[in-house]
Amino acid sequence: MELPGEKAQLQMAAMERLEELQRSYLATRTPKEAATMMLLYPKNDAPYFVLIERKISKGTHSGQIAFPGGRAEKEDADFSVTALRETEEEVGIAQSDQQLIRSATPIYIPPSNYLVRPYIAFAKANLSFRPQPSEVKSIIEVPLVALLDPKNISTYNLSTSYLKNVDVPCFLLQGQIVWGATAMMLYEFREMFLSLLEE
Repeated sequence: MELPGEKAQLQMAAMERLEELQRSYLATRTPKEAATMMLLYPKNDAPYFVLIERKISKGTHSGQIAFPGGRAEKEDADFSVTALRETEEEVGIAQSDQQLIRSATPIYIPPSNYLVRPYIAFAKANLSFRPQPSEVKSIIEVPLVALLDPKNISTYNLSTSYLKNVDVPCFLLQGQIVWGATAMMLYEFREMFLSLLEE
């Protein structure tokens, strides 16, 4: 699969000129490193992927819908290991059950000063999710077909600690509003899958 890259991610950007904003932030800051995982798996003879609802906390991304993932640790051999490890920690799927497919385009998140590297993996086994009690409020299982359906792309007006009364592009998935960096990563993955279907 070819990577659609930033052009695809920016389709779901929450504000104009995000590309310039990201570059200006990166020029003046040393970002923290993190990795996320889009974990695909079969369920009811259809492909699904998993998202998490983060617990309410003092963090910048409190309560948001996200991919499993987190900060890189010194012992991680590379960022794919970070994604695999964090997926095991947050949703309880062993690293040995995750077959890494590839990385996607890194994305910088100014509000939390994180440079995030997304990955995609596949799990063959019948999965039994175990949310990490301290960080994950709930597990959200999403049929891949819902991501591909253009009717699930919308806009939503919200206010956060760093955005006030702003219309943001979003995905409507399993009754959840998915926006921000997670939506941007999802849009790139969506473009990747659509390109496969066109072949």
